[in-house]
Amino acid sequence: MPRVSRRNILAAGAAGGMLTAAIQSKAQQAAIRGPQNPDLTRSNPDSFSPPVTDHGDTPAFKYSFSVAHNRVQEGGWARQVTVRDFPLSTSMAGVNMRLAAGSIRELHWHLPAEWAYMLYGQARITAIDLNGASFVRDVGVGDLWYFPSGIPHSIQGLGPDGCEFLLVFDDGGFSEFDTFQITDWMAHTPRPALAKNFGLAESAFADIPKHELYIFPGQVPGPIANDKRAAEHDEPVAAREFAFALNLQEPTKRTRGGEVHIVDSGTFHASTTIAAARVTVRPGGMRELHWHPNADEWQYYVAGEGRMTVFAASSRARTMDFRAGDVGYVKQSMGHYVENTGNTDLVFLEMFRTAQYQELSLANWMAHTPPELVQAHLHLAPGALESIPHAKQVIVPM
Repeated sequence: MPRVSRRNILAAGAAGGMLTAAIQSKAQQAAIRGPQNPDLTRSNPDSFSPPVTDHGDTPAFKYSFSVAHNRVQEGGWARQVTVRDFPLSTSMAGVNMRLAAGSIRELHWHLPAEWAYMLYGQARITAIDLNGASFVRDVGVGDLWYFPSGIPHSIQGLGPDGCEFLLVFDDGGFSEFDTFQITDWMAHTPRPALAKNFGLAESAFADIPKHELYIFPGQVPGPIANDKRAAEHDEPVAAREFAFALNLQEPTKRTRGGEVHIVDSGTFHASTTIAAARVTVRPGGMRELHWHPNADEWQYYVAGEGRMTVFAASSRARTMDFRAGDVGYVKQSMGHYVENTGNTDLVFLEMFRTAQYQELSLANWMAHTPPELVQAHLHLAPGALESIPHAKQVIVPM
């Protein structure tokens, strides 16, 4: 073993300085001289000047709601990210929606299941279950809901300033604008059939809308107790709870580097096709090197700035940068980490098209493998293996 001395350290530092200078010189030589978008380049530094560990042709695993087409209507808006916008995202699609106070996302249903996370404000959601029993709940920031395939529901913004939320569907090709709407159905059903079905005169349907409303203004509803009573009709309420108060759940794992809340069908029983985690990483911290063996990961960045490197096997790896409003995607079993590169907490959601959340940790694997076997592979510094924590860290501090 070579003797460590001040001369060795200085020599190593000088070599490191020359390497840094060489890298900077190379970056200057590769500077863009032609047309460019400086703002986009600045927000994606690891795409233009990637770390030397990046290699191969790993496709882009990032898309931003900021460039998604926005459907603006009186009372709110909606923008979506599907496989048509983000080809890698085959298993899930996402929608970011805003409803003003009183505005309504009309009564509807769809083929994929819908998982939701409240980003801002308050909303009232309604549904019925397969037995026709009613469900009415008020949800706020951090709350979740889940409506299984085919379950009819609605969403309405509450005071004082409505709401904004993220919807995630368990089908990457699904379009939020291709749903079964109550107004659209009735507009395309002959009035005699409507009259016969409801036991009313045809004149009762003279003023129904001639097309779907989708999002439209309404009055802020009164106390929830009134809506619950009116919807129940003295009959049982829905046996299954379609909403979940994530903020009331203790963190699944908390370290000095941050915390993670995991929610799947084991805790949120209705959510049988989507498992999720909300991850908070403190400045300088990192979501440890890991992978998910049972599903692709669809990410949404809620706050802060981060960097993710994805290892795609066969010497392929790529690093990309993320900010609030961005969507990330990691294919099943690909190794990755997410590092906080900002000065505030990095908060992001991980979603998986599965009933059960699963992950494997690189450090945990190494710590529970015979050390001689690991050392034969990696040639780590003496004593390094003994220092690796035996339990999953999930969030590594600075």
